[in-house]
Amino acid sequence: MPSIETLLRHAGLPGSPTPRLDAELLLAAALGKPRSYLHTWPEREPAAEQVAAFAGMLARRQAGEPVAYILGQQGFWSLDLEVAPHTLIPRADTELLVETALELLPASELHLLDLGTGTGAIALALAAERPRWQLLGVDRVSEAVALAERNRQRLGLANVRFAQSHWFAALNGQRFAAIISNPPYIAADDQHLRQGDVRFEPRSALVAGPDGLADLREIIRQAASHLEPGGWLLLEHGFEQAGEVRRLMLENGFAQPQSRCDLGGHERISLGQWQV
Repeated sequence: MPSIETLLRHAGLPGSPTPRLDAELLLAAALGKPRSYLHTWPEREPAAEQVAAFAGMLARRQAGEPVAYILGQQGFWSLDLEVAPHTLIPRADTELLVETALELLPASELHLLDLGTGTGAIALALAAERPRWQLLGVDRVSEAVALAERNRQRLGLANVRFAQSHWFAALNGQRFAAIISNPPYIAADDQHLRQGDVRFEPRSALVAGPDGLADLREIIRQAASHLEPGGWLLLEHGFEQAGEVRRLMLENGFAQPQSRCDLGGHERISLGQWQV
């Protein structure tokens, strides 16, 4: 049987931007061990069934399937979350929404809304950091709501709940101290939809009309009727959309909207405060 190091060296993932990392994550999963095991025991020879399991995972990755879907999990903030093909894979850039909400809002008892919750990543991260906050995460996809609830139960967080709703449709006038969302914001003809991991992610979680702004417009237009006085709206968007999002916020009564940059230095989120 080949050794761990031999398996990794010959994994062959030329289409991946992170081939070695992908191979290590997949092999560690096949072995049922942490990645550190691979570096500690590179000369060990896995059992035949473990090598076969690794080969099956490699084939899926070579076909372009995201590692997160192959493993069924993804790290976000301080949490390990279950993921599935009917939800967007949580990404590190979205942690900027979590950081900003924690910075803006007091730790006292507040009610917050996560629109388009998907795996529940944003709501669960905030609930874990602020036990006195009450989080509601909504998604129009029933499978996503069920997945987010499984993540909540596994993490043991009692201060968050999930419900099915297309944006604000099922919220019946409820108001919140903050509304946070990572909505679809890619244009329908964007070439990136045919590249990399996003080919496997649900288009409904990615595409928002011809210019990518359809859902952002709807959220900004409706948000005021679901915010408490002085409440905050925090939105993730495309790196070229910040100016338009700030303009939409101003038009809809949000004071002094601002944008913040992601890890790559691009304006990735915008926020504004509702003024009555």
